Amino acid sequence: MAPCSSNGTVDADTVSLLQDIANRLRIDSIKATNASNSGHPTSCCSIAEVMSVLFFHTMRYKVKEPRDPANDRFILSKGHAAPILYAAWAEAGLFPVEDLLKLRKVDSDLEGHPTPRLNFIDVATGSLGQGLSCAAGMAYTGKYFDKADYRVYCVIGDGESAEGCIWEALNFASFYKLDNLVAIFDINRLGQSEPAPLQHDMETYKKRLEAFGWNTYVVDGHDVDALCKALHEASVMKGRPTCLLTKTYKGRGIPGIEDQENWHGKPLGTKAEDAITSLTTAISNMEASLKPASPAADVSPVDITNIRLSEPPSYEKGQMVATRLAYGTALVKIGKNNSRVIALDGDTKNSTFSQKFKDAFPERFIECYIAEQNLAGVAIGTATRDRSVAFVSTFAAFLSRAFDQIRMGAISQTNVNFVGSHAGISIGEDGASQMALEDLAMFRTIPGATVFYPSDAVSCERAVELAANTKGVCFIRTSRPNTAILYSGDEEFRISKAKIVREATTDQVTVIGAGITLHEALKAADMLAEAGITIRVIDPFTIKPIDANTIVHSAQQTGGRILTVEDHYPEGGLGEAVASVIAEEKGLVLRRLAVSGIPRSAKPAELLDMFGISASCIAKAVKQMVAA
Repeated sequence: MAPCSSNGTVDADTVSLLQDIANRLRIDSIKATNASNSGHPTSCCSIAEVMSVLFFHTMRYKVKEPRDPANDRFILSKGHAAPILYAAWAEAGLFPVEDLLKLRKVDSDLEGHPTPRLNFIDVATGSLGQGLSCAAGMAYTGKYFDKADYRVYCVIGDGESAEGCIWEALNFASFYKLDNLVAIFDINRLGQSEPAPLQHDMETYKKRLEAFGWNTYVVDGHDVDALCKALHEASVMKGRPTCLLTKTYKGRGIPGIEDQENWHGKPLGTKAEDAITSLTTAISNMEASLKPASPAADVSPVDITNIRLSEPPSYEKGQMVATRLAYGTALVKIGKNNSRVIALDGDTKNSTFSQKFKDAFPERFIECYIAEQNLAGVAIGTATRDRSVAFVSTFAAFLSRAFDQIRMGAISQTNVNFVGSHAGISIGEDGASQMALEDLAMFRTIPGATVFYPSDAVSCERAVELAANTKGVCFIRTSRPNTAILYSGDEEFRISKAKIVREATTDQVTVIGAGITLHEALKAADMLAEAGITIRVIDPFTIKPIDANTIVHSAQQTGGRILTVEDHYPEGGLGEAVASVIAEEKGLVLRRLAVSGIPRSAKPAELLDMFGISASCIAKAVKQMVAA
């Protein structure tokens, strides 16, 4: 890598080489998309100079160790331009250029959009608008946790800048003074089906970015020298993130296609040969290349394994404690034992009780305010390269706003833990907008996710401990009301292992509840006992994976009768999880009690009765099943 002068300019030979590399990247992108007969070559061509300058002049990284913690980070938020990202890494020498012709083939990890199946990808992109939040999380980690020199670069499409989460991320990065973050907007004027709203109105873009507090430059995105200079200035900026607004042209360098509509997401087909010929004639040296600079300094390794509570849960059986409070207590305990446990919240910390963690470890708490999509994206960014163990909390209902970020987090192989409080109608008077009644269904659809639903403070603390050590997305559902302690502090909990909290040889029905409804089931058991009916009561602990063996075995011992009761809509919750378990079992009958309609403001007890999930409703359902 050739050094910059004091004002960021580079010598003419380096400029020529970088331009040649840009055109080689264009050629490789065209060849790759033609070989797969699909892809986005024109979207690649608009960022060719940006990619050349970043990867072969500005960024510092170890080619053979793409995820070295000291490396600069790169996020391609406009993930459809993946072929040119792959081409840049091939040009750098990570893998043979010939492998680019395997793009989008079933036996290749060079997918249509980037995923961490590739060792040089930190987060999956392609669902547009999410890259900058992840980049901000990486930059926050670098500045405040790692206290390291690495920088974070994110390329964003002008079309995707219409996404609100982009502006959430812009606000976040400015507020936290992430001067190690550079956002590069590829303003190539054209969207997928028509021009982007502002087209090439660079002045309006500039005013908007400056209004968000960013150090902003308008740059000719095809001028290598101008890009080098702007990126150098970004590297010496203190106290503010930098944005390069690059004016570019879609399909740059392709005669008859550059800056033309209706070429989004189309390989060039028969036009490829002429395009490659034209680009080849513009290259001065087809062989010479530049090698990226190594990182300035190594970054210390961290250990995020074997995270444990600093002391076991310490409650008295029967004591009334909300699981949301136990979450905050447990978070502090694991924070004491590992300095890489961090917490993020969306301005609900005094309700989710993540406030307890902030009070104990203010330097490891990230307030993301009321911007749940960015909250999720930042958390995913902080957890990349195993630099943190992130716990994200807010009202469970509001996590639905970030469902796409969570979905993409799974594709990103993230290990972020989400904690949703104020679940179900049991929150009472706040009303339907605050009641999470879809959250279990949402997280159960996430591939590889673990869904915890603790029913008392002890099990909640253990759920936090387990989640900290579990790969993949984890969700912990916590409740607002105080509930009785059921377990001793030394009780062992395991993922996919249920607890039988009440049983007798005379049990006639297996009743499965979780959270509030487990306690209602126990009350119902007392009521039924007075009528001479005994029931088995099961606490599933995890809804995904669910303990199929305990459920089936218990049902077989209780006349084949199962009753589920949940503070959730019927679709996708506890009842359907149990239904999936017994679908192929003979002789078992399942009845489900759930919240059957849109609730309203009322006292929790009134709502439990109104929607048929209170103790008295459970007792009635059991009697009907026994009598049938």
